[in-house]
Amino acid sequence: MSSTVVVVTGERAAEVVTGLEGLHNVRTLTTGELLPEQVTEAVTRARATYVVHDADPLAEVGRAWAGFFDGTEPVGGLEVAIEETLAALREERRVLPDYYVVLEPEELPATERHWWLGVLAGAAPVRVVPSPSSAASVAGALGRLAAGRWWPRDLDAWLRALPRTIPDRIH
Repeated sequence: MSSTVVVVTGERAAEVVTGLEGLHNVRTLTTGELLPEQVTEAVTRARATYVVHDADPLAEVGRAWAGFFDGTEPVGGLEVAIEETLAALREERRVLPDYYVVLEPEELPATERHWWLGVLAGAAPVRVVPSPSSAASVAGALGRLAAGRWWPRDLDAWLRALPRTIPDRIH
């Protein structure tokens, strides 16, 4: 895959991604009715400088992690989400993006905000970019993406350690 893959996440992600359509060297994709495997196939086949979409491959892990610490996730739910995500990544049904653009993180509940700006940003600091919820802001962010540390090499160990990665104590 030669494109830079960017996942836009947040309440207005699909709308913002759609607003980027037509930009030079940007291929956009919104999930809509697509299966995760169909999104992955479209992303890996795209031939553009940037592929921007709203299909977060870590969405279930993030949701389960926040629920685990908020006390709303059933016992074992986080572990199941981690194992299912690892299997999907191994089987290449999902791929990690190069960057996440997180829309309006200051408006998220505290634990969710810690997922994005603590857990993920802690693993790969320049790979998580906060942004206002507008296509113009995200387009500007694309032009300012910086190179930096990639996601952890040992994804299995990193993801399996999440139950011990406590909000407010992430460095």
